[in-house]
Amino acid sequence: MKPATRIAMVLLALVAVGHLLRVVFRVNVTIGGTVVPMWVSVLGTIVSAGLAVGLWRESQPPRAAPPG
Repeated sequence: MKPATRIAMVLLALVAVGHLLRVVFRVNVTIGGTVVPMWVSVLGTIVSAGLAVGLWRESQPPRAAPPG
């Protein structure tokens, strides 16, 4: 796995964990006086975790085809 791919995968996984912790512990986030809805973190968890898993799967060597 290339170093840049590994770094991106780890950062995306950390972002996913951060969003998930916000949802689990019901942490309110306010930006510029506006409360950020919880669904934003649910979406952030799904997208960042999906990208991290996609990078991980893409970096795996191809499997050999079964004989036959």
